[in-house]
Amino acid sequence: MGKLVIVESPSKSKTIKQYLGNDFEVLSSKGHVRDLAISGPGGLGLDIENNFQPRYSILEDKEKIIASLEKAAKKADAVYLATDPDREGEAISWHLKEVLELDEKNKDVHRVIFNEVTKDAVQEAFEKPRGIDDRLVSSQETRRILDRIIGFKLSKLLQSKIRSKSAGRVQSAALKMIVDREREIEAFTPEEYWRIKAAFSNFEAELSKFKQRKPRLGNEKKADELIQGLSDRFTVKKVKKKERRRAPYAPFTTSSLQQEASNKLNMSGQRTMIVAQKLYEGVDIGEETVGLITYMRTDSTRLSRAFQEPAKAFIKKHYGESYVGVYRRGQKKPQGQDAHEAIRPTNIKHHPDKLKNRLKRDEYRLYKMIYARAVASLMKPAKFESTTITLENNDCEFRAKEQQLDFDGYLKVYGEYQKIDVGDLPDLQEGDTLEPERIEKSQHFTKPPARYTEASLIKTMEEKGIGRPSTYSQTVSTLKKRHYVHIKDKKFVPTEQGQLTIDKLEKFFSRIISVGYTARMERVLDDIANNDTDHIEVIRDFYDRFLPLVEKANKEMEKEPPKLTGEKCPECGRDMVYRQSRYGTFEACSGFPKCKYIKPDENKREEPEKTGITCPKCGKGEIVQRIARKGKNRGKSFYACDNFPRCKNILRGKPTGERCDNCDDLMVETEEGSIECNDKKCT
Repeated sequence: MGKLVIVESPSKSKTIKQYLGNDFEVLSSKGHVRDLAISGPGGLGLDIENNFQPRYSILEDKEKIIASLEKAAKKADAVYLATDPDREGEAISWHLKEVLELDEKNKDVHRVIFNEVTKDAVQEAFEKPRGIDDRLVSSQETRRILDRIIGFKLSKLLQSKIRSKSAGRVQSAALKMIVDREREIEAFTPEEYWRIKAAFSNFEAELSKFKQRKPRLGNEKKADELIQGLSDRFTVKKVKKKERRRAPYAPFTTSSLQQEASNKLNMSGQRTMIVAQKLYEGVDIGEETVGLITYMRTDSTRLSRAFQEPAKAFIKKHYGESYVGVYRRGQKKPQGQDAHEAIRPTNIKHHPDKLKNRLKRDEYRLYKMIYARAVASLMKPAKFESTTITLENNDCEFRAKEQQLDFDGYLKVYGEYQKIDVGDLPDLQEGDTLEPERIEKSQHFTKPPARYTEASLIKTMEEKGIGRPSTYSQTVSTLKKRHYVHIKDKKFVPTEQGQLTIDKLEKFFSRIISVGYTARMERVLDDIANNDTDHIEVIRDFYDRFLPLVEKANKEMEKEPPKLTGEKCPECGRDMVYRQSRYGTFEACSGFPKCKYIKPDENKREEPEKTGITCPKCGKGEIVQRIARKGKNRGKSFYACDNFPRCKNILRGKPTGERCDNCDDLMVETEEGSIECNDKKCT
């Protein structure tokens, strides 16, 4: 008889297997094995009359996996459930115990958690197993039930009334933020203002005060009048020098990692989490396969002493004692799960440069940034000398500022990820007089608030308590898939359908999709995990309030007719309308399904558009952009080899021109906006 260990992913099972003895068999569940059924009233998978008792069904693609796990469990005298160390992982462990009937079969069941996939961490976890935490399971189950109720009820309503594809607790709150911002921009009225600068031989100074007040130059006439009142010479009124310190950033949380990867590495949140998952689960570094980073779903900035001490020794050895800083533990957020550390390297000895040949391009870039951020957080602040020169001319004051880097501190390690502005002002003394080379005026207009980028949206979601670290990237991906937003200059712009969706939801479900309500619900889920709240009461209270809103909306929400194109169908004479598919907007006959006419895409190219990229499959053809002429993708563009039919290589996205470091296939940009290898099997 042996011991069975069940983890979530195959790659993690391979890594863990090498740390345990021959008595252990390590298998993978490949994520969740079951979910709420789609039976019962409204397809919710809930027994409403029996305290909302959930009804679960095994996922279709997990039948063989469960059969394999059952066979292995039958031989084992002990089963260790080693799924991820969060609520979702806790729930998967509980589902596995139930599906495999481990209690009924009198199996010795242990829950094992570790924050990093390293030999020491794994072995220590197996020495200190525990039982399944029912509070965490209840919290996850409550979240899933609430999301099912909201998702099924609202999605069905929206599909029938306005042809929107889905709605959700977090998804709709995030979409509302994007739509609200767009309407702020549309309602914004720019205001004119003018700036005045005095240009000297080697620096510039800008007008900062007029008659001891902030100048208000709303038009060119006022700017000209002020300039005409200036004398030919400026007097140095004050020279102020001050030491400024710039403290290092805290190590990464899930949110800050996604933001920084988006801003600095141009990686989507979804791509960031895929790469981080691989770094966490294990990478072959030659002498062993080891997890390079700690668990990547966390909102804590805490660092363990086990990492701090060797990291400080590393800093001292490579940069000197003067660079060793003081550990600053960040504030724990009210909704935070502080059980996990920040995202950090598992071993300070695994320097990115040593592993560059072992990592794929994105793995190396992300790991290098994680490594640098964690090390930098334990270093001294950077020191700058800030100089401000105030120049006087009649009733006006002009200011020039600069800063000089005196001590780079943590920037020695993290400098490439931060902008450092330095200047070179002349050495001036109070009372000195200067004659400008010219006086310049420039027109400006106030700007509306900026649209959300993926990074700024995730940051705002975190600040407002919407969603959890594990849901940010999925939420953004869903908004793109549903065509509620499109990307323009790396910023989110709501589509017409996205705005319509929010209009209808706000009219009938304003409380449910509000940012405040969504954040409060996250806190309630935390209270359930802490055993402070009865999860049945939470579900019942929500259901009793939500169902009447759905019934009212079903009666009162007007059905949105398809938008007319202004043309008639050439085959039956009915009106042509705009329709939406997952591939975008197209024009079709309003008489569908009796008439299935679809207007050909007028913009389609007669000849395939060349990309100049050689097909990696045949090595002879060129990747070109084509238009599908039939099938469900009719009228849509796709990328394929022009050596067809000899080569039938079709890409699953737009080629970037780069090759995958692992398999040498092409890297493509998918519909979700992430950059991935064209080969789905390549991890």
